[in-house]
Amino acid sequence: MKNTWVLGLIAFVATFASVSIAVDTKINFESLKCLVSGAAAKEDKSSEWKDGKVYFCCGSCQKKFDGDKKGFAAKANHQLIATKQVEQKACPFSGGAVKADTAIEFKSASIAFCCNNCKGKAEKMSDEDKVAGLFGEDAYAKAKFAKAEKK
Repeated sequence: MKNTWVLGLIAFVATFASVSIAVDTKINFESLKCLVSGAAAKEDKSSEWKDGKVYFCCGSCQKKFDGDKKGFAAKANHQLIATKQVEQKACPFSGGAVKADTAIEFKSASIAFCCNNCKGKAEKMSDEDKVAGLFGEDAYAKAKFAKAEKK
């Protein structure tokens, strides 16, 4: 009798833990925007990109991306970061270790820096410059983004 109760409790905890993992890694499509048009993105309109998927509002935008991935690289990188499919390991400017207290938010994406000087540099950038300067291919490589580990 006691063993049955313990096994039931273990099964319940294991089920709950699995649900928690699914919730932690779920992408919020209510606020996700298509990286081509800016319209609401849909879960069934996606393309593989680096260590994850990027999402679009329609097949037309998906085809535009698939036909010119390099042209949309910074926006695609931004979406991977905003959806927490990847994790930052270093500063996008210096490549140095990041400090949590230097993080800023830009259109649902959190990005941190090695120091307040780099943070200040980013904060002074226009939105257009932030996309290229914080999420472009060079910055993405320096920041050593890698596939996020499931929590």
